[in-house]
Amino acid sequence: MEKFAVIGLGWFGRDLARALTSTGAEVIAIDREADLVERIRDQVTLAVRLDSTDADALEVQGVSEVGVAIVGIGVDFESAVLTVAILKEFGIKRIIARAENNIQAKILTRVGANEIAMPEGESALRWAHRLMLPNLEQYIELGEGHSIIYTTTPRRFHDKALRELDLRNKCGVNLIAIERRIEQRTEDDTAASTTTTIIVPNAETKIIPNDVLILVGSNESLSDFPRDSAS
Repeated sequence: MEKFAVIGLGWFGRDLARALTSTGAEVIAIDREADLVERIRDQVTLAVRLDSTDADALEVQGVSEVGVAIVGIGVDFESAVLTVAILKEFGIKRIIARAENNIQAKILTRVGANEIAMPEGESALRWAHRLMLPNLEQYIELGEGHSIIYTTTPRRFHDKALRELDLRNKCGVNLIAIERRIEQRTEDDTAASTTTTIIVPNAETKIIPNDVLILVGSNESLSDFPRDSAS
């Protein structure tokens, strides 16, 4: 199970922590404001009130052991920078930091953030899907808890027919199309590729490496969709 730390529980951090928890992830939610911590306490694995610029306090709560840390601090930019630096020192492999503008983004990247989130342009739910589905290429919200995603085929699906995979019953999602890249040789023997779309594939259609699956389903089912752990 993936383990996350969400630091800063304003609207973006709070919604992201809830969305990640709903997919079955283990989430440590942190803020220095007691009321924000209390508001989410029953909706995440662990909610803690502490100052995220205190490295010892973070380590005591197990933050140094998470796989992904999201710094959603929106007001106190100095604290956000110090927090990212501490997380980098912990050796956390993936650090995502919230930025309000390009200057902040450059500073946060320089001190150790791997990715930058600008909440005004992307929803917390979109980030939750991106974190839980690393193969995700495109994501379209349909509303009422349902979405369409474009995702690279997991290795375990390679060379298997859709009848065998039975995605609707086993994964709770519907496959509406496959985008497939076809490698070809030109007349002068150079490599070229074209992309074709298989609309409503039938039960005998086999999935091959590099296929992009276009799936529709509930956000919960899409977040649980199999993925390659090494991706």
